[in-house]
Amino acid sequence: MYLVSDFNKQHSEELELSLLAGKKGLKKKIVKPEVQRPGLGLSGYMKNFVASRIHIFGKVELDYLKGLSSLVKKERIEKILTDKTPAVIISHRHKAPKEIIDVCENQNIPLFQSNLPTMSLVSDLIVLLTEEFSPKTMMHATLVEVFGVGVMIRGDSAIGKSEAALGLIERGHRLITDDVVKIKKTKKNSLIGSGPDLTRHMMEIRGIGLINVADLYGAVCVRPDKRIDIVVKLAPWEDKLYYDRVKNSETCDILGNDVPFHLLPVKPGRDVVLLIETISLNHRLKDMGYNSAEEFNGKLLRAIAQKKVKN
Repeated sequence: MYLVSDFNKQHSEELELSLLAGKKGLKKKIVKPEVQRPGLGLSGYMKNFVASRIHIFGKVELDYLKGLSSLVKKERIEKILTDKTPAVIISHRHKAPKEIIDVCENQNIPLFQSNLPTMSLVSDLIVLLTEEFSPKTMMHATLVEVFGVGVMIRGDSAIGKSEAALGLIERGHRLITDDVVKIKKTKKNSLIGSGPDLTRHMMEIRGIGLINVADLYGAVCVRPDKRIDIVVKLAPWEDKLYYDRVKNSETCDILGNDVPFHLLPVKPGRDVVLLIETISLNHRLKDMGYNSAEEFNGKLLRAIAQKKVKN
């Protein structure tokens, strides 16, 4: 549930907003990630008009209203602004007409004024609302950037996720978040991972406690978010299990996206940090069109075919 008060708190500085009227309506829900300029609605044509969007009044709309009588102006505004309207924004420091202020106050519709030009305000609002309404989830994991690749490390509690991430940071890679990963699906179908503000740059290492990575290793070793490119799951080594030496590609589903997945068995003597670095480099090679496993399979099939010919 996204409220107008949340929107105002998060973006008032960025959008240069100030509240003019309708303070009682700040608890209204924003139900659509869309904005609307009233346009034809001001002329009385209401077909396909969506009242539940955030309405933007720019110079064109305000100039049109100036040509109407006070009575007609009020009637048109009352048709456009209803109890379904989450908020109204006047752009570019234009003065809000008294009729809009009165209707917003009576209908408990938050009325804001922005210093931004109309088109900049509209485009910024569309981006912000699209991001806010994009699919989201949270996972118990650690997210790091290794050679430019976003690696989400998963596994049971105490398997060594944070220790592996700490080893990667010590080698010059970067931490995004430890323990909890907030995942957001963008309009371009990328998965962006970030961490809670409360624990940003923090890691919990058993036997040591909480550490601040930015303070210990420098700001260059952290970043606020990163696209999730691969998932590495740490699991205890089991001698009875067969681990494929010529690894075929596997994926896991996150918010409808198939993300490359690697199961990494852990046991004493295995350098998990080095293995994660190798997985990341191999992923970059695959992105460049080179697949080591497929090349080996091709060589093996050619060798078998040549042997059959000789026989």
